[in-house]
Amino acid sequence: MMLERIQVSGQKDTRSGFGDGIFELGKTNPNVVALTADLAGSLKLNAFIKAFPERFIQCGIAEANMIGIAAGLTIGGKIPFTTTFANFSTGRVYDQIRQSVAYSGKNVKICASHAGLTLGEDGATHQILEDIGLMKMLPGMTVIVPCDYNQTKAATIAIAEYEGPVYLRFGRPVWPIFTPADEKFVIGKAQQLAEGNDVSIFACGHLVWKAVEAAKALKEKGIHADVINLHTIKPLDEKAIINSLNKTGCAVTAEEHNVIGGMGDSVAQVAAKYCPTPIEMIGTQDTFGESGTPTELLKKYGLDTEFIVAAAEKAISRKKQ
Repeated sequence: MMLERIQVSGQKDTRSGFGDGIFELGKTNPNVVALTADLAGSLKLNAFIKAFPERFIQCGIAEANMIGIAAGLTIGGKIPFTTTFANFSTGRVYDQIRQSVAYSGKNVKICASHAGLTLGEDGATHQILEDIGLMKMLPGMTVIVPCDYNQTKAATIAIAEYEGPVYLRFGRPVWPIFTPADEKFVIGKAQQLAEGNDVSIFACGHLVWKAVEAAKALKEKGIHADVINLHTIKPLDEKAIINSLNKTGCAVTAEEHNVIGGMGDSVAQVAAKYCPTPIEMIGTQDTFGESGTPTELLKKYGLDTEFIVAAAEKAISRKKQ
């Protein structure tokens, strides 16, 4: 895909992509079951619940029980999708996920909304910035962070066909839609959004759009960026990373997560092993968030477009001459 061809077709929250995706699944897969911990509205489950009430379980504010119920449902051949905020989907129930889902290899889909700084006004207690790290360290856990409404919908549909535990992370804010509505989601296959020889920009989630904006700004300066959407953090598309780094010789990683333990760490591990290159990491710097609008918080914590541009220029300056 060429940078000039990336067009915004509208704006919608990624959690709505999940809601529409699971509704579509309900029509075609009778084994799909939705569970929630008192957050059906926030997770956009209302259409699914209305159409398939017999396949919906309201667990109340009992997230640990929800994970246990989901694990049990898989034994009978069901495909359970657990839903709550990302903070409660991971931190609150980590022991249950580790023992009953990951260690046991259960086919549970852990679907987490309201992740990262863009949760906004709810503040630091709910803005989990450690969940990618927590989940990717679990053996056998697949970790997916789609970038917009269309991709979240496609990813939701794709994980139902995938056998094994999955963590699917998405968010609350209205965000640009810029990926094709008919594009099939392939787990573990990175998405190339722009091609360039000067710097690689690897991003996931909401920051993919910021990476696209940064690439456009860099092009105006005569800098051509390789922009790659690493929507699957695990299993990681190592080939895409290596090919890009061998071409550009430097990189920026951009994610709505702590730089410690996130997507950037995964990219750096691949680089260290196969093609050592200068890498600048955009993400929160070992800190909690705070209350504010998504726009205010992305700027304050250095996760906006101009910071990716500056990081790209710094990475280029660090290349061996």
